Amino acid sequence: MKIAFQTPRRVMSAFALSSAAIIVFSMTDANTQSPPPPPQSLDVPARTLPVPETVSPEMRRLIGAPLSGNWNAWPKTVEEWKKVSAPGGGRGLPALRERFKVKTEATTVNGVAAFLITPENVPPENRNRLLVHIHGGCYVLQGGEAATTEAIYMAGFGHFKVLSVDYRRPPEFPYPAALDDSVAVWKGALKMADPGNMAIFGTSAGGALTLSTVLRARQEKLPLPAAIAPGTPMSDLTRTGDSFHTNHMVDNVLVAADGRCDAMARLYANGHDLKDPMLPPLYGDMSGFPPALLTTGTRDLLLSNTVRVHRKLRQAGVEAELHVYEGQSHAHYMRDAEAPETREAFEEIAKFFKKHLGK
Repeated sequence: MKIAFQTPRRVMSAFALSSAAIIVFSMTDANTQSPPPPPQSLDVPARTLPVPETVSPEMRRLIGAPLSGNWNAWPKTVEEWKKVSAPGGGRGLPALRERFKVKTEATTVNGVAAFLITPENVPPENRNRLLVHIHGGCYVLQGGEAATTEAIYMAGFGHFKVLSVDYRRPPEFPYPAALDDSVAVWKGALKMADPGNMAIFGTSAGGALTLSTVLRARQEKLPLPAAIAPGTPMSDLTRTGDSFHTNHMVDNVLVAADGRCDAMARLYANGHDLKDPMLPPLYGDMSGFPPALLTTGTRDLLLSNTVRVHRKLRQAGVEAELHVYEGQSHAHYMRDAEAPETREAFEEIAKFFKKHLGK
């Protein structure tokens, strides 16, 4: 005699419902739990960074150089600051002018000191074009003829006439003196050439001033340049950005966010709101900006500053190119006239300008 054991249907149904309920309750519990907060930091081991072999010997020497010796030292008195900000003649400028076959003429434009750099040979397509240059130096350094190095590179590699602004500097002339002077020169330049044939460019503080000059020009309803090229701009003075951490003590020029350059920028700011877009332009409205080419390097402390400006321009519908060079710290692309990367960087900017400027 065989005995068959059968589970009653009501028991099976109850078991199924009970299992389904467990699954539902489990899923509900999982879905209602708050996600864990994002981590605040990522620990990485100390390491030695090799100098990349993918760059020229000239650039390898720059990349492998020790950290800037005075990166964390700056003046403590007004008199000491005045000595640092005093205009200089620049090292090796006569030889640089001879190498690039350009001449430099001191001038005054709309009441502001400036230098006009002119190549010996200006091609026909550039004869009606004019570039306005705003120099770097953390708002304090590189006054006088020393301000013209980057302008000489641009005139030499690109064969443009370049008008370089020798803006006033702190401690005697804090914000907005440099911006006022840059805008004044732009107004003067509008009497020298058609805005459609002009561009504005500069590196570091000059890159930030390039962007702020466009903001002010737009605010004052002035014609805008046909293109701009802000190199590794000091576009955010609040020390915000990933590369302030990832390239901390890796950038051998600026070195760290709280160093000498930061002290100079704060001297220039003179207590002004560090999120006023006329000072750090990243906080401004960039809609309607002219096409822009931005330059930086993988070891640049201001890599994030540059990337964030690029993204903001793109989000505003502005044509913008981002050129990131292998291994370079802050503005390495303008520290050796013999480096192939220097020629490449300035020829890229020249090509961009030639594309967007009228003749």
